[in-house]
Amino acid sequence: MGVAVFLPLVLPLTALPIARLAGHHLHPRAAARLLTAIAVAMAVSCAVSLVLLFVVGTANIPGNPLPDSWSDPDVRDAVPFHREAGSGAIVALTAVVAACARTLLRERRVRSRARHALAALPPGGPDPAVLPDPEPYAYALPGPDGGRIVVSTAMLAGLAEDERAALLAHERAHLTHRHHRHLLATRLAACVNPFLRPLHRAVGYNTERWADEEAAGAVGDRRLTARAVARAALISRPAPAGLAAFAAPGPVPRRVAALLGPVPHSWPPAHSPAGLATMVAAAGAAASVLSALNAAAALLILLKLTTPL
Repeated sequence: MGVAVFLPLVLPLTALPIARLAGHHLHPRAAARLLTAIAVAMAVSCAVSLVLLFVVGTANIPGNPLPDSWSDPDVRDAVPFHREAGSGAIVALTAVVAACARTLLRERRVRSRARHALAALPPGGPDPAVLPDPEPYAYALPGPDGGRIVVSTAMLAGLAEDERAALLAHERAHLTHRHHRHLLATRLAACVNPFLRPLHRAVGYNTERWADEEAAGAVGDRRLTARAVARAALISRPAPAGLAAFAAPGPVPRRVAALLGPVPHSWPPAHSPAGLATMVAAAGAAASVLSALNAAAALLILLKLTTPL
């Protein structure tokens, strides 16, 4: 096993270049999917490594529930500095479990509030659901039946008719492509390893850009969509309590500038900075997964050899 068990804990650093470049050079759909896949793969690898370190580090603690043979010197020597690594893994795993549980509970509360908000709307009513409210806002509420778009009368009054169509197409894209799942997956990945937080932020931006591009395609006018995004951001107010996770506008000036430019490439050329960063990030994710699998296989072989039949 050796030092391979530590590699998944630091290899997420290789994803930082693509997190910075993805929003500038990749199509946001490709960027969001790629970054989500890399974040999940690296987070799972990190979790496997932490569990292996936890097993090796705690096997020698008196009174532990693990088999006595797991504290064999050969098993402990498979990990450099096994005592320090094991103690650190206990703390790290506790923090990871607590952070993931807190994130899932927060997500559950937000979804519960969203369901209550949807329940207050007339069943089978029009989509979007227009609420008589002097505060301008618009957001997409995911739900088991595909979700629903909610917009206030103040937001509709502040936009021209063609801008309303672009705004609603943007919100509908969030529901159609289930962007909230990308955000939850990368948020949990960042709980496992803080080095993955830039990927979560990058995915949040790219899901907004993805919805912008879908809206531009739906209305057939990128400048109109840019104007709708800018005006909605200027007049909007914070979403109702608990629903901000579905209404974060993202860095609006960057989004508007991107819409005023050409349609981004679906995949960057291999010789470009984004192409090189993509290959580095993919190689880092692959190395992280292989390191975790190698460490797990080595530990299983050692445990099998030291455990009496």
